[in-house]
Amino acid sequence: MHDSPLTVLKNNLWYQNPIFIQILGICSTLAVTNNVKNTLIMTVGVMFVTGLSNLTVSLLKELIPFKVRMIVQTLIIATYVIIVDMILKAYFPAASKVLGPYVGLIITNCIIMGRAEAFALSNPVILSLWDGLTSGFGYMIVLVVIAIVRELFGFGTFLDLPVPGFYQMEKWTIMAMPASAFFLLGAMIWIIRGKFIREDKS
Repeated sequence: MHDSPLTVLKNNLWYQNPIFIQILGICSTLAVTNNVKNTLIMTVGVMFVTGLSNLTVSLLKELIPFKVRMIVQTLIIATYVIIVDMILKAYFPAASKVLGPYVGLIITNCIIMGRAEAFALSNPVILSLWDGLTSGFGYMIVLVVIAIVRELFGFGTFLDLPVPGFYQMEKWTIMAMPASAFFLLGAMIWIIRGKFIREDKS
């Protein structure tokens, strides 16, 4: 019996969140989360790729030979990543210039391959699409929270706009550096897994 859409949503946003529970896809946490706008663009791209990759894998699962499924899944993911890259270059050239080196790395994001392998191969098409979108959304929430903290304290801005109070204060240079994302993510994992999820399950 398949999970309900509500169960899939709760798992992907909370109990099996891809970042603070499964510790997947954290390279982009270090790379792009010093700016909220870039983080939003990157994570929306991941949602798009994860959702449509799940949809496509679920549609084709009966036709994909088991021995080459990983190669086929990688090709499917790569196709959608190329589409994301083309859209960025056409409509968001400034963001594309900044994110360009990292967009291609979406192909290697463990979250996308993991959902295709663990969920889309054994679930219906619409539910697989929902799983991909909600998994990407769970990924987005964590990265956006980290990006807000880093941009506020590192640059005094939010979405590149000055924030009163933060913009006038002395900037925390460490927040503009990748190491801060590592420490913020570690603190978030410690708090959420150690307190809230443990209490939720008890």
